[in-house]
Amino acid sequence: MSGHGIEEMLVRARAGLERVSAREAWREVRSGAAWLVDIRPSGQRAAEGEVAPGLAPLVVERNVLEWRFDPRQEVALPGVAYDTRVIVMCQEGYTSSLAADALRSLGLSRATDLVGGFAAWRGEGLPMARSASDRPA
Repeated sequence: MSGHGIEEMLVRARAGLERVSAREAWREVRSGAAWLVDIRPSGQRAAEGEVAPGLAPLVVERNVLEWRFDPRQEVALPGVAYDTRVIVMCQEGYTSSLAADALRSLGLSRATDLVGGFAAWRGEGLPMARSASDRPA
């Protein structure tokens, strides 16, 4: 058998990233210096919560991330460029490391991820959207 285990892939991906804390991500996004990209599936966002809409988080599920962020593709997001600062967020900060590494492989040299993912964001008490369970009936 050949190839690399997921742990080795994760270590290699993170070696090329300057990962950011939830507070650092919040500051960058709030100032307009970075795009925050939530790659979690809709069910997970519904169950766990989301970043407040006022911070303009982008929801781009993992299965289409590279297509939406490759400036050479017709389906790329408007405004995406090789120098775009992208902070990828998953639930706990594992899948986002692999995803940010994939974006760097496409040429987005400023892509990184959020240490601890959305769980860290929530744990820091950073702005969140009201979830369905928080809304009055």
